[in-house]
Amino acid sequence: QVQLVESGGGLVQTGGSLRLSCVASGRTFSNYAMGWFRQAPGKEREFVAAISWTGGITYYEDHVKGRFTISRDNAKNTVYLQMNSLKPEDTAVYYCAGRPAFINAITARATASYGYWGQGTQVTVSS
Repeated sequence: QVQLVESGGGLVQTGGSLRLSCVASGRTFSNYAMGWFRQAPGKEREFVAAISWTGGITYYEDHVKGRFTISRDNAKNTVYLQMNSLKPEDTAVYYCAGRPAFINAITARATASYGYWGQGTQVTVSS
């Protein structure tokens, strides 16, 4: 089992920035690929970004590419999502997820690929 706890959400104006953090405990964090997903009201949960065990490979959803950056610090058991140039359509609950296996461009984007989820953190971008 691995437990994931997100933080860093909040209310920000259009064009602003936030950095989300997800701290993992319970298992060897460096063995887990990690992902960020989001879910807006009335919509399905969607992929945002993912990062490999070592942090050497990253994947992004097209709408956030160039604005968001995923990174990880295995010494701190933490994965981050730096979000810049935020837009109202980025408003959602953001979840981090863990997968104790390799990811590729397909598995990184599928919610079913991840066995562990945090409780989510709300991000609201005002216009």
